[in-house]
Amino acid sequence: MNYRIQGIGMTSRRTRQRMIDRMQQQGVSDQRVLDIMLDIPRHIFVDEALASRSYEDTALPIGHNQTISQPYIVGRMTELLVQKCKTGSVLEIGTGCGYQTAILAKLFGKVYSIERLAPLLKKARDHTWELKLKNISFQYSDGNLGWEEHAPYDAILVAAAPTEIPQTLLQQLAVGGVMIIPTGKGKHQQLHRITRTSSGFEDELFDNVVFVPFLSGKN
Repeated sequence: MNYRIQGIGMTSRRTRQRMIDRMQQQGVSDQRVLDIMLDIPRHIFVDEALASRSYEDTALPIGHNQTISQPYIVGRMTELLVQKCKTGSVLEIGTGCGYQTAILAKLFGKVYSIERLAPLLKKARDHTWELKLKNISFQYSDGNLGWEEHAPYDAILVAAAPTEIPQTLLQQLAVGGVMIIPTGKGKHQQLHRITRTSSGFEDELFDNVVFVPFLSGKN
């Protein structure tokens, strides 16, 4: 048994179950998403010093001025995504520590994930490899560009907030595909679900959220 993955005490499966119970109370209801988030050990994606807080409903620092999103937001975005799209291929913009990536890898046939910060990308590779997730391709790149080589995607999930939705990403979405993306500045951000139709795009608005800004370039 891998005790690091299994967890003990504040990182145990029982603590994880309390996180799931709380998410259900907050309105996350997709059983596929809840089951996967119960199985995936969030504590391995944060520094050891923060492991005991990994199942609290809060964002935690992962270095380089980035955070791992609170469990509710991860569950909510994932639920909104899979409710309306095929689960063949998904493009993730903002790999971060790889936690959301791991959840997507359990739901989609293939995950393409882009990160602009090289140290975070390395950590994400290590974390997902430890969980034996083999259907993920990573790229060190500018998320504004998307990943044209593998487009169109059934789904796109963006984990940073631009002021406007990047047109490049919209064009890499398949007809019938869905993109979940926050937009806005500071504390004035809102979550969008954009569906590409045969004649254009439908935009639905959901929760108020707070994400790090969507930045260009690599670092």
